[in-house]
Amino acid sequence: MKFEKLFINGVWLISPEILSDERGFFRRSFCSVEFNQHGLEPAVLQGNISVNPVRGTLRGFHYQIAPAAEAKTLTCVLGSLYDVVVDLRPNSETFLKWQAVELNSVDCQSLYIPKGCANGYLTTDENTVIHYYMSELYVPDLYRGFKYDDPKVAAAWPFEPVLISDKDRSYPDLDILALA
Repeated sequence: MKFEKLFINGVWLISPEILSDERGFFRRSFCSVEFNQHGLEPAVLQGNISVNPVRGTLRGFHYQIAPAAEAKTLTCVLGSLYDVVVDLRPNSETFLKWQAVELNSVDCQSLYIPKGCANGYLTTDENTVIHYYMSELYVPDLYRGFKYDDPKVAAAWPFEPVLISDKDRSYPDLDILALA
C-alpha cells in the first residue's frame, strides 16, 4: 500500500497495490503492520458499511470525543463520494482547517482520519457504498456532530445536498469553546 500524507495533520490517503488477472482483481484494504509503520492507529474495533442509494446524500459532520475518540479509515467500495475532514484538535497547526478528498470505487483508495477530526461526506454517484474501519466502538453519549454548512468551517461542497437526515440537519454549529 502507498501512504500519502495530506494537508491536515495525521490525515492520509492510502492507495492499494492492485493485483489483477482474468478473474478480476485483489487488493488489501488494511494492514496493521503498515498502519503502525506510518504512525496510524492500527486498532480496529468496529467495521461499518454505509449504503446510500441517492446521489447527493450528505452524512456528517460526525466525530466521537474522549475517552472514545476514534480514528476512521473509509473506503468507497461502490460509487463515489466527496469527503471533508475537519481538524478539531485545538493544539494542532491545522485546527479548524478542512480538506476534501474524492473517493471512488475505481481508484480503490482509502482515507485515514485520525482521532480529533470530524468528517462528513456527500455522495457524488447513486448507490454509493462506503466501508469504515473504526478504532473505537460507537458510544452514543460521546458521539457528536455539527452542521455541514457551519460558517466557522466554511467547507466547500461540490453541490447542494439532496438528502440529509433530520439528525444531521438539526446539529448545531460547531462549539469551538467545547473543544478546548
